[in-house]
Amino acid sequence: MTSRRRGHVAHTVPADWERTRLILLAVGRRRQAGMEELSGSVIEERRRLCTQFASVTSTDDAVAQCFLAENDWNLERAVHSFFETDVVLIPSAEPNTSKEHSVKNELETVACIDLTEDEPNDCASSSSGDANNANEQLGNKDNSSFSLLTWNIDGLDECEIIERARGVCSLIALYEPDIVFLQEVIPPYLGYLRKRAVSYTIVAGNDEFYFSAIMLKKSRVKLINKEIIDYPTTKMLRNLLTVKASFGDRELYLMTSHLESTKDHSAERIKQLKTVLKKMNDIPDSAIVIFGGDTNLRDQEVTKTGGLPDNICDAWEFVGKPEHCRYTWDTTTNSNKQARYKCRLRFDRIFCRRTQSGMQVTPHDMDLIGLDKLDCGRFPSDHWGIICNFNI
Repeated sequence: MTSRRRGHVAHTVPADWERTRLILLAVGRRRQAGMEELSGSVIEERRRLCTQFASVTSTDDAVAQCFLAENDWNLERAVHSFFETDVVLIPSAEPNTSKEHSVKNELETVACIDLTEDEPNDCASSSSGDANNANEQLGNKDNSSFSLLTWNIDGLDECEIIERARGVCSLIALYEPDIVFLQEVIPPYLGYLRKRAVSYTIVAGNDEFYFSAIMLKKSRVKLINKEIIDYPTTKMLRNLLTVKASFGDRELYLMTSHLESTKDHSAERIKQLKTVLKKMNDIPDSAIVIFGGDTNLRDQEVTKTGGLPDNICDAWEFVGKPEHCRYTWDTTTNSNKQARYKCRLRFDRIFCRRTQSGMQVTPHDMDLIGLDKLDCGRFPSDHWGIICNFNI
């Protein structure tokens, strides 16, 4: 099948991929509509609970999501837990006036309340029965699907970084993705995430400057090992981070990268894309392989590589090229960079490799997150995040 969308690169989809996609669209259309309706109602209900919690406790949405997530979104229990916990909402020390250390000091001294914990460790209102129920629910989660979030969180931007980091953690708590790919993480931001997202195993692609990271929901995805592949000619400290993990009895290879930025570095970016695709195909045929990240790609650059291999699909194309998910870098809407130019590009992408035998993993639906401004007047990042659900 060939895409004829104006302004879009033509791409031939292999017959087996196309057959699977059509089956999913035809058989699952009513179920998908129901899931989308349910998902929307759940999100709206959680937002309503956050508003109520914030009003009762005179706090904000970030704190509300923290306590509600820790208490299974039970408003009464969450409020009770809040008033039994000593909460500090501001840095515990005077801010350092040195710009060089200001971000590190702010992120390290801010109160770290976990926004994503599966089970509260010290919640006075939780009984042992509640904990057992939570464990039972985790064990009974459906292993026929999982969710993945990829997001360039713009850790290099110091402006309102505490508020923006809190916003990122809050959205992770709200959507509860099983797998998270992050780009442009800096060391203080990584420390902040490790304190606030203790229900995730976090693997970093470096320990200095800025880098990518992968977060795995401990109750769902188990880390086996990691590998970091350097791009030998990068000018921007970029690399490819790969982790081998297990999801139930299935083997996962998860890969993220931040490919070379700006139009002037197109040649290097294409070389890096080739490295990613080669690595995806070097992994054993029986394993599930998913790549996601800030690729900085333009469609014509994918064409220059010869297009994606027949056994690798672009998730956005696979789910029908939803227009609302087309642009992840959009200066017409996102004002964080205060850009004087208008630019809308699909920089952030997810690729999925087909296995040769056994269970297949296919993208089911996707959405953008981080579209709402925070109280500070800025978005969590200059990129939108992509959350994608996969079916096995």
